[in-house]
Amino acid sequence: MNNQAYLVDDDEAIRDALTWLLISRGVQSQCWDSAEAFLADYRAEMSGCLILDMRMVGMTGLELFDRLLEQGCAMPVIFLTGHADVPLAVAALKRGAFDFIEKPFNDNELADRVIEALRLEDHRRSRSADRLRIKERLATLTERERAVMERILAGKLNKVIADELQIAMRTVEVHRARIFEKMGVRSAVELAQWLSAHPSADSR
Repeated sequence: MNNQAYLVDDDEAIRDALTWLLISRGVQSQCWDSAEAFLADYRAEMSGCLILDMRMVGMTGLELFDRLLEQGCAMPVIFLTGHADVPLAVAALKRGAFDFIEKPFNDNELADRVIEALRLEDHRRSRSADRLRIKERLATLTERERAVMERILAGKLNKVIADELQIAMRTVEVHRARIFEKMGVRSAVELAQWLSAHPSADSR
């Protein structure tokens, strides 16, 4: 499991306490004392859970969240918030934040939610890698192979495919074998399951 948390809070005591808490649960953390400092260091390849204080001097946690969304950041975000900021935190949830924890927070509750967020991030990254593999493999298919594959997925027999494309049935069989080889599957069922699990990958 990914075990990296990114903590942005302008309160040094909070940063220190959370660092030790997360280490005790097997989660490593990097800390920043301002949203501006984190934004300067942010890279698209970062993977983990982002913990943001809702209110900080200068750019707020919510403003940082919006800036990260604009840059395509998909890491799960947990907000640390005071009671007065709950409506803002709820609004952040509607925009895709993972959760918010009210101060003073329960240590175990926060650590549990961070670990859940990291599991979610692992799943997202895995699905993203699968989609990329599918796109790369689909790109190796010729136009004729795409046409044959679409008919295979529609459940059509080789003879029907041959008639529709006006090619020999043996040619359809050769295309089918090449499609399965290029896509790394052994059957039409496996191909259909893989593509249906990642529908956005099969788009031109």
